[in-house]
Amino acid sequence: MDGKKGGFRACCFVFALGALENIGFVANMVSMVIYFHYLLKFDIPTSSNTLTNFLGSVCLLSLLGGFISDTYLNRLYTILIFGSLEVIGLSMVTIQAYSKDLRPDITCEKSCIKGGIALMFYGSLSILAIGTGGVKGALPALGADQFDSKDPKGAKQLGSYFNWYMLSTTFGAMIGVTFVVWVSINKDWYWGFFMGTMAAIVGFIAIALGKPFYHYPPLRSSPLLRIAQVIVVAFKNRRLTLPENPDELFEINDIDKYQYDEKLPHTNQFRLLDKAAIVPLETFPQPWKVCTVTQVEEVKVLTRMLPILASTIIMNTCLAQLQTFSVLQGAFMDQHIFGKKFPPASIPIFPLVFMTFLIPIYEFVVVPFARKITGHPSGITQLQRVGVGLILSIISMGVAGIIEVKRRDQSIKDPFNPISLFWLSFQYGIFGLADMFTIVGLMEFFYKEAPSGMKSLATSFAWLSLSFGYFLSSAFVDIMNAVTKKIAPSKKGWIEGDNLDESNLNLFYWFLAVLSTLNFVVYLLCASWYKYKEDTAESETESRNDQ
Repeated sequence: MDGKKGGFRACCFVFALGALENIGFVANMVSMVIYFHYLLKFDIPTSSNTLTNFLGSVCLLSLLGGFISDTYLNRLYTILIFGSLEVIGLSMVTIQAYSKDLRPDITCEKSCIKGGIALMFYGSLSILAIGTGGVKGALPALGADQFDSKDPKGAKQLGSYFNWYMLSTTFGAMIGVTFVVWVSINKDWYWGFFMGTMAAIVGFIAIALGKPFYHYPPLRSSPLLRIAQVIVVAFKNRRLTLPENPDELFEINDIDKYQYDEKLPHTNQFRLLDKAAIVPLETFPQPWKVCTVTQVEEVKVLTRMLPILASTIIMNTCLAQLQTFSVLQGAFMDQHIFGKKFPPASIPIFPLVFMTFLIPIYEFVVVPFARKITGHPSGITQLQRVGVGLILSIISMGVAGIIEVKRRDQSIKDPFNPISLFWLSFQYGIFGLADMFTIVGLMEFFYKEAPSGMKSLATSFAWLSLSFGYFLSSAFVDIMNAVTKKIAPSKKGWIEGDNLDESNLNLFYWFLAVLSTLNFVVYLLCASWYKYKEDTAESETESRNDQ
């Protein structure tokens, strides 16, 4: 890697965009449910589902940004193109919040979003989701590309990079959930959206200024095409017999070809896919008749990742529910903390403050200490880090249910003297720690384990997990209401209507805690089954030496 490029100097521009772009994104993430409910006249379940569907779309579309930045454009150009769409989407949201003609009439009570208002509303959210998702799919990998993971020093720096990237986005989130949310609720919504738009513009200018300092890995052919090729050829060769010696499988032993690409050794998992690398009788085989061992191993790596991805979805479903319903809980609580009124949407400031102190402590104290014991560059493995996050998420759901019982009992007993909003900081604080362990662990895991040429796409798997979590959370609310209507003595769903005091949100939280516990058991099985690329390479070498 060029000594004049890359490293933390180049990452400073990535950190700048991570912070500035996150100001508006996180402010919208925590407050839009209130905007939908009070200004756009959605009921509580619809407000919650609309927000989670939007956030799920953002995370899902990160795959598009990752795919393009691996195949057609470098990371920087991908970020700038999708960033332009994000700015356009934010501008449209700002205009709708400003113009009374583009908002429902104040007297409207039901089905208020229609006609031109609906076109503007759904159009702006769609463009914003595409732009934001594309940026998030390429940005983390742009920073990670600045380090050589094959070098021991670079491997340590890569682990540190993901921690500092998380810290930069945390700084942006702190500004978003405090100042921007306060402006939105106490001044006007369009001012909050406008501030998020301007912060994003400054961030994209900053990332563009770093162009001379970035290291760009070479683009490769479409990862989807390579995956499809392995599957198709393996299916065509399904009746053929695998050779006893894996060295007889097809491989291109060209040093120039693998100067930048990673040559993966053969492994014994998913042997059925090895049939795609059976050498045909032709002297010069066509691409769709044979695949290289490295190409087959790329598909194996992605296949091993899928159970890990699936087993983190439940946690992200809980995260989505906690984000939306905690804000609605806050609307029924005493919003004065230390004598000053505190917007419910700003409650996430508590875990963000904790994370601001805990991330440096983790980086400078925990990691060096754990590194001495384990010898791992990151202190503990990425999957161990994710496991800690899953345990914390279970605890958070249990605490959330207890606090909801306390809130509801006090509200029913004395509605004019509700409990303090500060109580929500406990569930948010624990979940903030869970997020710190899980999201960073997943991004580092997917980036390090991904084959070269699929780094952005694989890193986006962390966002894909969030996406499924958000979409499932919408279904959870609907399914839970439908089921509990039938089995509850009151014939009412756990979460329905506009009054949380008549709901059983605590039971919903505890249900998620039980579900998360079962999910953690599944995760342990998946994590214990997974073999890191380094481990599979070493075990394969040892098995060959024994033969």
